[in-house]
Amino acid sequence: MACLVAATGGLIFGYDIGISGGVTSMDPFLSRFFPSVYQKQLLADDSNQYCKFDSQLLTMFTSSLYLAALVASLCAAPVTRLAGRKWSMFVGGVTFLAGCALNGAAVNVAMLILGRVLLGIGVGFANQSVPVYLSEMAPARMRGMLNNGFQLMITLGILAANLINYGTDKISGGWGWRLSLALAAVPASIITVGSLFLPDTPNSLLERGKADDARRMLRRVRGTDDVDEEYRDLAAASEASSAVERPWRDILRRKYRPQLVMAVAIPLLQQLTGINVIMFYAPVLFKTLGFGGSASLMSAVITGSVNLAATFVSIFTVDKLGRRALLLEGGVQMFASQVTVGALIGAKLGWSGVADIPAGYAAAVVAVMCVYVAGFAWSWGPLGWLVPSEVMPLEVRPAGQSITVAVNMLMTFIVAQAFLPMLCRLKFVLFFFFAAWVAAMTIFVALFVPETKGVPIEDMANVWKAHWYWKRFVTDDDAPRRGDLEMGKRVAKN
Repeated sequence: MACLVAATGGLIFGYDIGISGGVTSMDPFLSRFFPSVYQKQLLADDSNQYCKFDSQLLTMFTSSLYLAALVASLCAAPVTRLAGRKWSMFVGGVTFLAGCALNGAAVNVAMLILGRVLLGIGVGFANQSVPVYLSEMAPARMRGMLNNGFQLMITLGILAANLINYGTDKISGGWGWRLSLALAAVPASIITVGSLFLPDTPNSLLERGKADDARRMLRRVRGTDDVDEEYRDLAAASEASSAVERPWRDILRRKYRPQLVMAVAIPLLQQLTGINVIMFYAPVLFKTLGFGGSASLMSAVITGSVNLAATFVSIFTVDKLGRRALLLEGGVQMFASQVTVGALIGAKLGWSGVADIPAGYAAAVVAVMCVYVAGFAWSWGPLGWLVPSEVMPLEVRPAGQSITVAVNMLMTFIVAQAFLPMLCRLKFVLFFFFAAWVAAMTIFVALFVPETKGVPIEDMANVWKAHWYWKRFVTDDDAPRRGDLEMGKRVAKN
């Protein structure tokens, strides 16, 4: 129950991803706040389809949230460490609520962007604390499944936003976009109120010097009194953590090099799959392909539904098949899909961007995009949050997760800001650009990402010690207190 409630922090992130693209495809919203884009869209009906939404002001509306989330995630680290994970979630929920109020009542672009900044601060705090909370609270044998609840909530938020956009677009009077933006208060209220009832993790209690509370909490969440072995591991990790006065400096030390690389590379590569381009510009993208307004929103609902359904595949297989198998299969599937989408769009729109797209052909594009979304949803989507959060030692965990979120938000900002101008200039080749990155990240996983399935979170040093490349950075002194490498392997097998 604790993991389920905490995972609802993903709802606010998912809802925003889904809502922004839908709102920016609504004519009343565009005509009120971005009249130049609206006029360009009207003029582009019979001309270049690639460029009709190209506006830096419009993309700033979408991507300003992610720049604010980047800064907020760095500020969230000391709050998460000193006050506990649950209070970071609470701060995130309250700030997000304030942003909802501003956006729903917006009368000019300045109010819209200020509201987006507040939403970004909320997302930064939530995304920094929720994956850490889930990794610490879950038992090793279920950590993948419970941590993937965060991604499940993100996909649920995206689907809910797509459905709401489809409904509010039909409201006569042109104020449906206000309802879409204001309803973000519902997921924000869930995590705000829910965080007040969450228990602290044993790791966080130990980190703050509450040893007796930590032991009681460990017994409570494990459902047994036989927690001495795990408690000793946590206590040893907490002792090491308390000796670290500057986690931001220490994470740069050689012995943390594998974890630092994962904290930077995985969220960076996750965004270069191009998934957020598809998710928050899906209605705009489908409208560019020639779908009508309502049809483009319905297409986004379809991809959102596939995203949600495929996330369940990851939840039920990640602790059986492992992280690497899902990442490698998902990479191959996404690569093939991106190449196919690029070929389909290029064959019909070509370089001119002018063509009538038959309904059957457009449906084929949506179908291939669904294959792409499914591949992401059971691989890089959930595992892009799971792997960095579970490999970090306690002493640098908040700092490491802040780096993960900051890189994720920076790349989301860059990709969101660059996508529409790149679509206008690169045209269908843009999809081949993302396909090349998917190929590169699949090779990265094959060579450098170890399997962490079933390994207790405090025993992760043994995983690096066994890896062909990362073992050069890990000494015997860095191995877990419980035993040597062979015992670590037996624990993982069990």
